[in-house]
Amino acid sequence: MNPPATPAATSTRKHTALPKARTLIEALPWLTRHHGKTVVIKFGGNAMVDEELKSAFAQDVAFLRHAGLRPVVVHGGGPQISAQLDRMGLTSEFKAGLRVTTPEAMDVVRMVLAGQVQRELVGLLNRHGPLAIGMTGEDAHTMTATKHYAEIDGERVDLGRVGEITGVDTGAVQALLDDGRIPVISSIARSADAADAEGHVFNVNADTAAAALAAALGAETLMVLTDVEGLYEDWPHSDEVISRLTASELERLLPELTSGMVPKMEGCLHAVRNGVTTARVIDGRVQHSILLEIFTDEGIGTMVVADEPQEREA
Repeated sequence: MNPPATPAATSTRKHTALPKARTLIEALPWLTRHHGKTVVIKFGGNAMVDEELKSAFAQDVAFLRHAGLRPVVVHGGGPQISAQLDRMGLTSEFKAGLRVTTPEAMDVVRMVLAGQVQRELVGLLNRHGPLAIGMTGEDAHTMTATKHYAEIDGERVDLGRVGEITGVDTGAVQALLDDGRIPVISSIARSADAADAEGHVFNVNADTAAAALAAALGAETLMVLTDVEGLYEDWPHSDEVISRLTASELERLLPELTSGMVPKMEGCLHAVRNGVTTARVIDGRVQHSILLEIFTDEGIGTMVVADEPQEREA
C-alpha cells in the first residue's frame, strides 16, 4: 500500500503552470540583453490587414515596452492606400516596385497613413495603457527627403512624389521614448529643399524609412515584418530559410533577390552598416512573431549582422 501523498507532493502535481514558468526563464537572458535598448519595428504585410494579427502585433509591442525595451513602430499602408484610390476612381500604378505618386495620390497617401492606419494602430496599442503616440515623418522634421527617380532599362523614370530619405532628426522620437511612450510613425517625409515654398511632402518606402530611423537612433535591432518566413536560400527551388548572414554575404545576394525583398534587405544592410546591432526579417503571418524572434533561442526569421572586423596583419 502506497503511503499517503504529502502536501508538498500534492502541491507539485497541481502546478500545471510550470511550462509557463519555463518559458519565462528561457526569455530571461534575452530580457537582460535587450533591457533599455531601442527596437525599431517595420509594420507591414498581412499583419496590417488581418484583425487577429494586428491584435497580436499590438500585444507584442506593448509587451516589449513593459519588459523594459524601447519600441518604435514605422508603418506604410499599401493595401489601404490602393483601396482608397480605387474608391476615388484613381489608378494605382507601380514602377520598379514603387507606387507612382501623383499630387492627387499623395493627398490620399497622407490621409490614409496618418488618418487611418496610424490611428488604428495607436488605438490597438493604447488598449494596453497610455503608451502610443502617432506622428508622421514630416512632424518635427523627423524625416527629410528629396525626389527619388527609378531606373528602368537604363532610363530615369519620374515617380512623382516619391522620396529618398536624406536626413533624420531623432529629437522628437527620443523625447517620446524617454517619456516611456511608443512612437508610431507614418512613412511620409518633408521636402529637404529649402526653396520648396509649398512645403511638399514625399511618400517614402516604409522599409527604407524604418532602416534610416533605426540607424539614426542607434537602435539595437531593426525588425521588418513581411509575408514570407525570411530570406530563402535558393528561391524558388528551395524554401530553406537562411537564419543568419553577414552584411557582405547579403550584399552579394542582393542582385538575385525578388523585387519585393530588395527594399527590405537593402534596409537591413543599411542598418547594420550604420550601427544597428542586428536586422531581422520575420514572418508577420505568425502570431507573436516579434516575441518569438527576440525572446526565444530558436528565432523564426533571417538575421543580418555586421561583418566581423578583420584581424590586422602582423
